Amino acid sequence: MAQGNRMQKVAGLVQTTLADILLKEAEDKRFNMVTITSVVLAKDMSTAKVFVSVWDDERSKETVAALNKAAAYLRYALAQSKIEMRVIPQLKFVFDDSIVRGNRISSLLNAALKHNKPDDDDQT
Repeated sequence: MAQGNRMQKVAGLVQTTLADILLKEAEDKRFNMVTITSVVLAKDMSTAKVFVSVWDDERSKETVAALNKAAAYLRYALAQSKIEMRVIPQLKFVFDDSIVRGNRISSLLNAALKHNKPDDDDQT
């Protein structure tokens, strides 16, 4: 269990440090519209899947592709940061559509509730 807790702490540290790098150091303005939702490390910590959501859904594929293209630079910036790891993981960025799916489900539920709500005129 201690190993799992350590992995979560390291993943959280990678997540917050990468978010800071994207916000403050990245030159590509598309990266300012990215939120890192989670980081999943391989057991040997050699690779990290970085799940991201993008504010502009229409440009999400383009933005994730740009992040993957910049992964080597971001890995270097991660190594230069305050993070202390023996091996800095290879980064693979993946689009996290959970927010989009959640918004879709929420709008469907709201529409269903609105449709089934009795009218105030019928209660006379």
